[in-house]
Amino acid sequence: MSARPSLTTVHVLAILIIGLVVGYALGAITSPFGREAGTVTITVTKTVTETKTVAGQPSEVKPGKKVRVLVLFDVGGRGDLSFNDMAWLGAERARKELGVEVKFATPRSTAEMASLLDRLSSEGKYDLIVLVGFLWTAPLEEVAPKHPEQKYALIDAATSKVYPNVACYVFREQEVAALIGILAADIAHNLGGDKIGAVAGMDIPPLWRFHIGYLFGAKYYEKVTGRKTDLLWIYTGTFTDPAKGKEAAEALIRQGAKVLYGLAGATHLGMFEAVREAWQRGVKVLAIGQDASQEWIDPYHIIISGLKRVDNAVYTAIKEVVEGTFKGGIHSLGLKEGGLDLASLDMVKWFAEQAASVGRLPKDLTPEKVVEIVKELREKYISEEAWKIVEELKQKIVNGEIKFKNPATHDEYEEIIEQLEKGNLEAALIAG
Repeated sequence: MSARPSLTTVHVLAILIIGLVVGYALGAITSPFGREAGTVTITVTKTVTETKTVAGQPSEVKPGKKVRVLVLFDVGGRGDLSFNDMAWLGAERARKELGVEVKFATPRSTAEMASLLDRLSSEGKYDLIVLVGFLWTAPLEEVAPKHPEQKYALIDAATSKVYPNVACYVFREQEVAALIGILAADIAHNLGGDKIGAVAGMDIPPLWRFHIGYLFGAKYYEKVTGRKTDLLWIYTGTFTDPAKGKEAAEALIRQGAKVLYGLAGATHLGMFEAVREAWQRGVKVLAIGQDASQEWIDPYHIIISGLKRVDNAVYTAIKEVVEGTFKGGIHSLGLKEGGLDLASLDMVKWFAEQAASVGRLPKDLTPEKVVEIVKELREKYISEEAWKIVEELKQKIVNGEIKFKNPATHDEYEEIIEQLEKGNLEAALIAG
């Protein structure tokens, strides 16, 4: 299998941001987002029935008023290949399908986040302010109590206490990581190895959950098939340094990892480069992306991606404001709610089309060719047995038979990992 030329980090970022903008502006590309989400329904509603405002509760949208939404990205802004771009997609979908007015903004630094949020909240222009990412947690906790009439949606993070005007959308990362763990273990054995790896970003709760799920899936596969599989895990401490991602990946490859899972944002772009270079040296290693479909970046070596459907979370938050069902508190999204998924070939094609629309795919590739390569890669290195195990576990998760613990402390997280490494799957699960 020959390797295509690599894309620079700058090119990768440019492809996504420009491609998405062009696709929506021209109206020529049909997005698969939102049409694969389990229980998230599409309702075209522009006005809502008025409900009484309870003291201390955010006010409801009045009949006939066009809902206005502001999406505040984190400091990375658009073009991050994950959260911010996916949030944009969800908001754009709401604009088209629900008839809302949407505006976007990006803070210049973390230092100005609280003051920016306070100023925008004071203006009273928006029925909902959507905040993307955990960096907004502290600013929101400072500002939200001062503006009880302003509704907020915090995406992929939760405040330390419940505010009636703040809806927090969090993800059960263990669920998608467990499915990835099964596939990674199978791929590793089909490549002639028994180790899988992960290049992770910062040592924070969402990554704890990914770690637990990924290891659980590998050990679940081990239990079902009898094929021993070990996990190598590295925290790089950053989401923005591809050089560190490459360095970490090279270390994992030297230790025998045959599959690398990218859990570090822009940092794991360097991991993709390390995998490609290893293949060129005759060392067979494959990569797995996360958050958005990333196969198109290098379809010869990125076999599949896990999806965190930030787009569905944003769309759902806006929809609840439009319909008058907004409720403060924590809203947990997983496989059942359409908050998580594996990248289908349709998703792979859609992202490849974004690159092609601005002439960034290599001359020897088309979106159809990308799909063909990825399909061939999956058929060669993922067995039918593995897909059956994935479906079996997915159904157990969706029907509530399997529920993962959410570690409250780092010590609890480490204890769960230690037990999983010993093959104790129950250590990661809520009893009963």
